[in-house]
Parts: sequence; C-alpha cells; structure tokens
Amino acid sequence: MEKNIIGFGIAGNFAHHLEQAGESEDFIGVEVDSEDAPKGIFPTYVPHEKSFLSIYPFSADHIRFIEDKNIQMEPEVALRYTISYDKNGDISSLIPISFMAYNDCSIRVEGAKKISHKKNWGEDTKGVSQEEIQIDKFTKGGIMDQYSLTSFIKRDEKVIQYGENSELLGYSYFYEKLKKWIIDKLNTQKDQGPLEDLKSLIKIAQYPKELIISIGATRYTDFGEKNFLKKDDKLFVIVYDHDLYSHDDIIKMVEVENFDKKSLSILKQKII
Repeated sequence: MEKNIIGFGIAGNFAHHLEQAGESEDFIGVEVDSEDAPKGIFPTYVPHEKSFLSIYPFSADHIRFIEDKNIQMEPEVALRYTISYDKNGDISSLIPISFMAYNDCSIRVEGAKKISHKKNWGEDTKGVSQEEIQIDKFTKGGIMDQYSLTSFIKRDEKVIQYGENSELLGYSYFYEKLKKWIIDKLNTQKDQGPLEDLKSLIKIAQYPKELIISIGATRYTDFGEKNFLKKDDKLFVIVYDHDLYSHDDIIKMVEVENFDKKSLSILKQKII
C-alpha cells in the first residue's frame, strides 16, 4: 500500500457490530441519515507530519502487540478509490479501483475521545492484503455480488472462527448508496463526539489522489466477541468468491495454510 494514500474507516455499517465491540454508546447524540445508516467515518492514516495519524500503520503480515491493552481483530473489506476534487477542495467523485481483505485492528479502551485514538498506535497496527481484486462495476450485478468475508484466529494450532462468514451484500450501505454517503461525509462531517472534521484532514494531507476505506467490521462469533488477541496468534481475514469456494473449502485452506490464488484476497498476520 502506497504511503501517500489516505486511510479511513466506517463505523456501524454492519448490524450489531458496535454493540458487540462495546462502542454503541459512543455514538449517542450523533445524528445519522436513517436507522440503518453507518454512524460516521474515522481516519486511520493521514500522510502528513502535522497529524498524529502520520505513522504508516499498514502491514500485510503482522500486527505489533501493545502490552496491557485489549486488542481485537476487526475483519473487514476495504475499498481503494481514486479521488477527484472540485475548485473548492471538495471531493467531486470517487472512482472504485479494487477491494481487499482488511483488519481494522483496534484497542478496546473506555473513555477515548475519538475513534481514531484506538486505531493507529504506531507501525504495523493495521492489516491490508496485498491481493487486491479489481472492481468491474460498483453496482448490483458486478463482481462483488459473489464475494463473502470470513475470518479466523489460529491459536495453539487450533483454527477458530472469529467473525461471522458474511456476504458483502450484507453491508447496510453498499454500492452507489455507500459511495454517495462516503463522498458526503468526507465533505461535510464535522468534529462531533467520537467523529472528526474530515475535510480538514484531507487538506492537511494535501489532497491525496487515492484513499483506502474499510467499510465496516462484520459481527463477531461468540469467541471473537469475548477473546482478545495474544502474542503468537495467527489471524486470517479472507474475501472469497462464494460461487467458486464453499466456506468449508476456506476452512481447509486455513488449517493447512495453503491457499489457492484464484478469486481470493487473503490477509494472514501474526501478532508479534
């Protein structure tokens, strides 16, 4: 992932995840467009020294542990867009390029003023797959219709489902509805509660040409909700073509750590 890309994430775009993560109360008082709408967008990486988020956090193979903190995997799909701006510096359009497996790894800490304070605690604190899948069209009938997202942890050589196996079409906002919402929030979101003024961050980053945005973590399994990460855990976030592979096929690949390369985006990380 290029270092001049700007990074964002979406909160609350998959039903009940925020409740499982203990973050739903953070958004009391935040106005949303509708009952099922995401809560807002948070920054994860702003490539400029004036931002506390300027440390490049993305890694394709490990997560750096932090002692005495509860760290939780957040399995997501991320989108890469090219950005166009108008003469006022507002985003006029986003053109989707690709999608990939992503780990929005987070510190679970009470009292953090902003979501971003729990998202980037230094190098190697986010996960992004190097295997990007090209988007043919970001609408119904496109390639993403046939993809699902699943995640696992391997602890003491035992494979455990961490997030639910979920079709990408299960996101609350997706395709054109999601893209329009992202553009609106990047241009208009203000500093409110756990959220931040995003337009000012884009300006600080000197109007980057591309962004990567994770579009929401799936629901946890009972194990994923109740168990935090430990050193030497292996994490797997996999985006796969469910017309080509069954979920059992994916589990078998994780067990032997040997993956087909066709129609998969694989993120495998170790906690160090």
